[in-house]
Amino acid sequence: MVRFLDLALLLFGSQAAGVFSQAPDSVDEEVEDPSTSPSLAVTVEASFPNAEIFGIKLVNGKPTEAVLSFMNEEPDPVTIQFVGGSLWTPDLANPRIVRNLTTAQYAVEITPGEKQSLPYTFQTNMHPQDLRLNLAAVVSSHNTFYTLQAFNGTVSVVEQDASIFDPQILFLYCFLLACAVGVGYFFYTIWIVPYFPQKRKQTTKKAPIKKIEVGSVQSDNEGPAISTGAKTYNEEWIPTHHIQRPEARRVKSGGRPKSRGKPE
Repeated sequence: MVRFLDLALLLFGSQAAGVFSQAPDSVDEEVEDPSTSPSLAVTVEASFPNAEIFGIKLVNGKPTEAVLSFMNEEPDPVTIQFVGGSLWTPDLANPRIVRNLTTAQYAVEITPGEKQSLPYTFQTNMHPQDLRLNLAAVVSSHNTFYTLQAFNGTVSVVEQDASIFDPQILFLYCFLLACAVGVGYFFYTIWIVPYFPQKRKQTTKKAPIKKIEVGSVQSDNEGPAISTGAKTYNEEWIPTHHIQRPEARRVKSGGRPKSRGKPE
């Protein structure tokens, strides 16, 4: 089975390269007339369900879906092995391959007189430009492989439509806004602020301290005021053992002390 797949891939690569390298003479003839191998009575044509009126657009980052319709007019069943494609330059005089597309394996058998449709999906990530899309299918019958061209026409590679709710776009807007605010504030502080008059700081005047005469004015707080020199203190805040004066101790006298007389 592995050898059979390797052989099929080799045949597909060689035969499909020959089909892709042939540049058709007319664009209208390429799109309208499906390609049919002369040695196999099997026709195939490709359609794009999401195509627009103005042409086929390949949106970067989004899968493009093509539907390949096969019609078997052979008396024997045939098997659809592979479907692949490539993108070419639109110059018909000197075409050059730009990129090969994904190769999909099917191994789907089509009985005589039956029509079968197979989806083929591929994705692009390229610069916006106009290219030629070439799709081909490899069909086998009685262990013989045939290459059938399904589509060969001009397509446009475009970018996705940007949305304002895209997280990347929102982050970009916030970053640019922050940069603009930072630059504006820098120029404002460097070039504009120095030209404005500087505001003077208002100094609060302290109320003058009134001298209190001793013995004439009492404190507003409760409790008597004690005057000491030129200042008045509140008695309530002074400990009691500092306010009360110690009592004088009495000394007992046992008579007049005798005075020692000098010897005569």
